[in-house]
Amino acid sequence: MQWFMIVANDVADSAPLRAEHRDAHRARIESMTDEGRILTAGPLPIDPADPDRGLSGSLIVAAFEDLAAARRWAESDPFAVGGVYASVDVRPYKPIFAATG
Repeated sequence: MQWFMIVANDVADSAPLRAEHRDAHRARIESMTDEGRILTAGPLPIDPADPDRGLSGSLIVAAFEDLAAARRWAESDPFAVGGVYASVDVRPYKPIFAATG
C-alpha cells in the first residue's frame, strides 16, 4: 500500500449537495478508517474564522495499491458522483511528520 493525497474542490454553493450525499461519503471514509487506510480526512472551510461561510472542498490522505486505484476510488466517491466536487486531484503522498492523538 502507498499513501495518496486527494484534494477535491467543491462547486459553488455546494452545501445542499453535500447534505444530500454526506452519509454515503462518510460511510466510505469510516470503512477505510476501520481498515487503517486513512491518515487524515476532512472538509476545507472557506473561512476557518467563520464556519457558517461553508466549505470549499475536501482533503483525504489514504492508502491504496497504486495511483490508478486511488483515482478510481476518488472518482466513485458519492461527493464526486453527486456533483459536489468541481475537480479532484490525486497525488502520491509521503508522510514524514504526523501528530498523534
